[in-house]
Amino acid sequence: MANQLPATIDDTLTMLEGAGYVADRSLATVLFLALRMGRPLFLEGEAGVGKTEIAKVLSAALDRPLIRLQCYEGLDVSSAVYEWNYAAQMIEIRMEEAAGDVDRREMERNVFSEKYLIRRPVLEALDGEPGRAPVFLIDELDRTDEAFEAFLLEILSDFQVTIPELGTIKANEPPIVIVTTNRTREIHDALKRRCLYHWVDYPDAARELDIVSLKVPQANQRLSREVVHFVQKLRELDLFKAPGVAETIDWAGALTELDKIALDPETVSDTIGVLLKYQDDIARIGEGEGRRILDDVKAELAAAQ
Repeated sequence: MANQLPATIDDTLTMLEGAGYVADRSLATVLFLALRMGRPLFLEGEAGVGKTEIAKVLSAALDRPLIRLQCYEGLDVSSAVYEWNYAAQMIEIRMEEAAGDVDRREMERNVFSEKYLIRRPVLEALDGEPGRAPVFLIDELDRTDEAFEAFLLEILSDFQVTIPELGTIKANEPPIVIVTTNRTREIHDALKRRCLYHWVDYPDAARELDIVSLKVPQANQRLSREVVHFVQKLRELDLFKAPGVAETIDWAGALTELDKIALDPETVSDTIGVLLKYQDDIARIGEGEGRRILDDVKAELAAAQ
């Protein structure tokens, strides 16, 4: 069945590749262990290296719903877990008062029932069907504050959440939890201890070329090689923000749309905004650094033939 968990590390690699994700064995190993042990997986790394994509691929490969909690500064319980439908509750209270003979305790039980509960991503993730629990993506956790981190501890350790008016709601089957962070700040050890950990690094040239070939199959082979090697050398520079794999794919796609079969200085200059997102980085490449890198790439690839 499509939603069965992989039985081995090799099966995990095959599952990822079948869903269009080119992973190394270390990532496949920790993902396999997280799935078999029922533990959350904490993925850390630079933006654009494919952390979020892992959750999407798992959802597709295992045929399970993907529930995404996109984190941001100021995220609170009402946005992440639940809130009450206050308007509907007030209507119910007015109707019961109009009917007379109001039992206050019974009224309180009625208005604070699941009928008036608005479920947010956390509660939705705990409501999965047995055998088809969702993939729960907690994306960019480092954008929230420590108070929200502390709130997540109960969820990640016991897969349950406590609602004062209703009590504790526990998952019938724990969801597959993927937590990502771009490391803009450190996450507390208490949360990390509840997860298996993996640092998602930039791929080497061979794996990045495989990724580009998979994601932009229409790109000229020579162009793909030059793009990958150019990006690999860019990451060696002290840039404000090095390009991620997502930018490599975008650049290869953009150059293919322009019918390019190889890189040249003018093309690099005209399209560098697809690859780099900060003006200081773009200016540096435009001051001759880009031409030097391109010359090195052409020489190395020619020597390798």
